[in-house]
Amino acid sequence: MTTTGPVDTPESVADSISRQAGRGLRWSLIGTIVTKVGSFAMSLVLARLLAPSDFGTFAIALAATSFLMHIKDGGLIAATVQWRGKLEEVAPTATTLTAGFGIVVYGVMWLSAPYFAELAGDRSATPVVRLLTLIVLIDGLTSVRSAALMRTFQQNKLIVANSAGLVANAAIAISLAVDGAGAFSFAYGQVAGAAVTGLLVLAFVRLPLRLGLDSRIARQLLRYGVPLAASLGVEAIVMNAQFLIVGSIAGPTALGFFLLAFNVASWAQTVLGTAIRYVSVAGFSRLSEQDHETLSDGVRRSMPLLVTVVAPISALTTVLATPVVLLLYGGQWAASAPVLEFLAMLTLARMITGLAMDALMGAGATPSTLWVNGGWALALIPALWVATHVDGIRGAAIAHAAIGLFVAVPLAALMLHRARVDVRSVGHAIVRPIVAAVFSSAVAWIVARYVGPNPLVQLLVGGCVGVLLYVPAAVPLDRLRQGVAMLRREPAVAAE
Repeated sequence: MTTTGPVDTPESVADSISRQAGRGLRWSLIGTIVTKVGSFAMSLVLARLLAPSDFGTFAIALAATSFLMHIKDGGLIAATVQWRGKLEEVAPTATTLTAGFGIVVYGVMWLSAPYFAELAGDRSATPVVRLLTLIVLIDGLTSVRSAALMRTFQQNKLIVANSAGLVANAAIAISLAVDGAGAFSFAYGQVAGAAVTGLLVLAFVRLPLRLGLDSRIARQLLRYGVPLAASLGVEAIVMNAQFLIVGSIAGPTALGFFLLAFNVASWAQTVLGTAIRYVSVAGFSRLSEQDHETLSDGVRRSMPLLVTVVAPISALTTVLATPVVLLLYGGQWAASAPVLEFLAMLTLARMITGLAMDALMGAGATPSTLWVNGGWALALIPALWVATHVDGIRGAAIAHAAIGLFVAVPLAALMLHRARVDVRSVGHAIVRPIVAAVFSSAVAWIVARYVGPNPLVQLLVGGCVGVLLYVPAAVPLDRLRQGVAMLRREPAVAAE
């Protein structure tokens, strides 16, 4: 018996998915870099217009919003991306559920905002919390359309929408800050940006905005989404409990310094992590449709690449934290530098666990993500409380980094192992870049200490020395050539 066309082997299917995901990732990286550079520029302006206490008040509202954004859709965005059938059949039910969840979640937060703000040590943050969390309502109507763009790797359209939202955000926030609006500057800007982004997403997706409720589809979506929503809710607690604990113990001004350090430490997470998540859940989902070995191979190839990129960023930020803060934000923010030294280490843990949980979500193992985040939260919250009492915001940063590296990462590895991913080979592959990052950053620290007190000179000289030492130590020549070839690879044609 003969065949009339090419046979799709698991390797060819994986390569096709890899090319489509790679195309989406390139667009995601471009767009995320553009938007994050814009956000960074905006933060520099606002840091000179607003006081640390304004940042502290905003941190409380941001903690509330971040938590709600993790749980507001019941995990239905990822469920929609992972849906095995046609998008048209699931969209009305998913939209109805996400919009309904958004309304309920916002209503609960509006009522509880005074208690939340008081718990964080600043009851005056109540109206800012109520304003900023309006983003939840906007996202409830548009999240399924965003999922549709991610599902089909149309990240270029998300770039346009997010960039337009950033422009609106910056225009509103900076104008209000000049007028003395304080923490409200952040809130009004972010709500305006979310509205602009949402409208463009609705316009870009050729999918009617219809409501409906199919009980069979709803059950399938919730069966996947509810464990994920619980896991993401715990993840939000992990990332935002620090703001509540630091604010209640150290006060809003110290919390402002902590927030600035956390934002700087999160640059790699927000740029690379956001771009990767736009494509990774969909990519791992497609790989898991083949077999466990295909999924395992996807993790084995992607995790070392991620660590190779992120490890030097975390290590160099750790040793060059003081010149980073002084150069970018000025001496009035110097108290953020000792915090940044340790939160930069947390970034590596967040990136590793983030990719691991994307793989688990793609494989449909959403309860496993709950185990990771649940264990992380149980260890972190008491550690943060004790450490903040002992050593203030620096102690909180040390506790956060230690729990992330020595509790969360091992838990993620265990859950990947249970999902039949070969974590041993992954572990062997990431040793070299981690050791290279430690070595190169140590040399960079020594060099920076002897080039004088100017923070710009310290950053340029120390950073360049660190990078020049890291690349040949971490990346074999053949791997470097392979990476360049991958970036140049053309996307799969429609016939594939």
